Amino acid sequence: MSEGNRNVVVSLSGVTVDLDGRCVLHDINFDVHEGGFVGIVGPNGAGKTTLMRTIMGLVPAVSGRVEVFGYPPGRKSSHAIGYVPQRQSVATDFPATVGDVVMMGRLRHLGAFGFPGRKDWQRVDDSLSLVGMLDRKSRPVGRLSGGEQRRVMLAQALCASTRLLVLDEPTVGLDLPAEHEFYALLRKLIRDLALTIVAVSHDLVALAGETDELICINHRMHIHGNAEEVIHSHAIREAYCCEFDFLAGELAHHESHHPVES
Repeated sequence: MSEGNRNVVVSLSGVTVDLDGRCVLHDINFDVHEGGFVGIVGPNGAGKTTLMRTIMGLVPAVSGRVEVFGYPPGRKSSHAIGYVPQRQSVATDFPATVGDVVMMGRLRHLGAFGFPGRKDWQRVDDSLSLVGMLDRKSRPVGRLSGGEQRRVMLAQALCASTRLLVLDEPTVGLDLPAEHEFYALLRKLIRDLALTIVAVSHDLVALAGETDELICINHRMHIHGNAEEVIHSHAIREAYCCEFDFLAGELAHHESHHPVES
């Protein structure tokens, strides 16, 4: 399948997921196309993390179809996914350099007893260069700022894959300037690498002005479309329920400071 000349990277059809006997996701349907920047949003507890883990093959669907690059999630598709986890604080004395942390992205390519070679270290250098962190390769990762650490984790994901990245709460803990810089970097990577990005966040406001498309869920699909039509839809009110009045004020504030370009 394709949208114009863009291939489908991630496809979910009728996907239902149960955890501990409870239905967490019901009848989820959407496609993500190559080169897209797609945000998955919804209130806390909506099943966003479960959806992300289902795409990555870590949580099985009880019904429906999940495909990543045309294959069910698992061995054939796992090497094509780079994962950026939610930010966790790193102790200043953590005994690893930036280069060591990025090399961790190559581990699944090396096999159980493999050792990194020249090509793997070159991949580390290339990934750090893409995120503007090559000059910090030998620094202890715990000595970096929060924004720099996010770039290192992004480089680690790129070291694993330059086709699809899955990001969990990508800018949580960053101040506004660092958040804008990080999103600008993501868009540059999409342009330069034909990369596809799926970002999962509870923060509708943060993703509304950055992504091409939004998928809003609250255990079921509420809406999937371009960001502007999604944030002004009645389906958002249904998904966020009582949170929506607060979100509407935040969105109005966001739009007044970040007008949509014509």
